[in-house]
Amino acid sequence: MNDRPYHHGDLRRAILAAALDVIATDGPSGLSLRDLARRAGVSHAAPAYHFRDRTGLLTAIAAEGHGLLATALAEATDLREAGVRYVRFAREHPAHFQVMFSPELLRADDLELTTARALSAAALTDAIATTAPAPAPAPAPAGDGTDARLARIAVWSLAHGFATLLLGHNLDGLLGDEDPEEVLRALPMMLFPSA
Repeated sequence: MNDRPYHHGDLRRAILAAALDVIATDGPSGLSLRDLARRAGVSHAAPAYHFRDRTGLLTAIAAEGHGLLATALAEATDLREAGVRYVRFAREHPAHFQVMFSPELLRADDLELTTARALSAAALTDAIATTAPAPAPAPAPAGDGTDARLARIAVWSLAHGFATLLLGHNLDGLLGDEDPEEVLRALPMMLFPSA
């Protein structure tokens, strides 16, 4: 019989914090609710009360991450700054970032997750809308949203790819001592000089 208590000051937060530590060092595959309960000093069944299972815990982490990302992006004053804030978020919250974009680990229909994803997507879309578009070679049909959709894909791809390469230390040799945020600020002008 396990004699450890269920009650904890803020068990949900304690389990999330412990899970983020594990993910940062061992990746999502290193997570175990039983181990997290041990770390929090509660019974092995206690985390299931808040998260049901490992997938529920990872889904909660992803939802929290999208909320944090939405907040970071909402403070951007232009498209370039949105990209910088995206990369900064990834650097400051690498465990969240890793889980957020691993749909195979998550409950895709979770309301908290779908709401948080919508908020982060809207923040990115708003950042794109504040930037005057470059002249298009051929106008898109009115009202179909093609330009905004493609702009969102381009910006997201650039920022996400840069963040992923940076977190994986794939840019270490190329960046040297340069500030990654300053390098990212320069990339759009190099790739799209007419923008």
